[in-house]
Amino acid sequence: MFNSFLSMPPQAEAPSPWMSLMPFLLIIVVFYFFMIRPQMKRQKELRKYREALKKGDKVISTGGIYGRVAEVKDDHIIMEIADEIKIKIDKSAIIMDMTDAVRK
Repeated sequence: MFNSFLSMPPQAEAPSPWMSLMPFLLIIVVFYFFMIRPQMKRQKELRKYREALKKGDKVISTGGIYGRVAEVKDDHIIMEIADEIKIKIDKSAIIMDMTDAVRK
């Protein structure tokens, strides 16, 4: 009986559940601080920029149209793109600079 006890291989301890979840938690934390948080900050700045638009500001639309704000309404602006040529644009289509535009 004693001889059979010595010949049994040692059993490894099972890893704790926290140690198996640790890589996933680390990935979530990295995504939050390097991707989600900066994007939320940028969206907040862009929203403030759009709310602070006033007559005479130079702006760019998401379509790449440069112009000057002629009139500001609640949800849209009237943008002058040339002398006496005005277009109506939704405020959500105004970007701060060309880095906000979607890249191909």
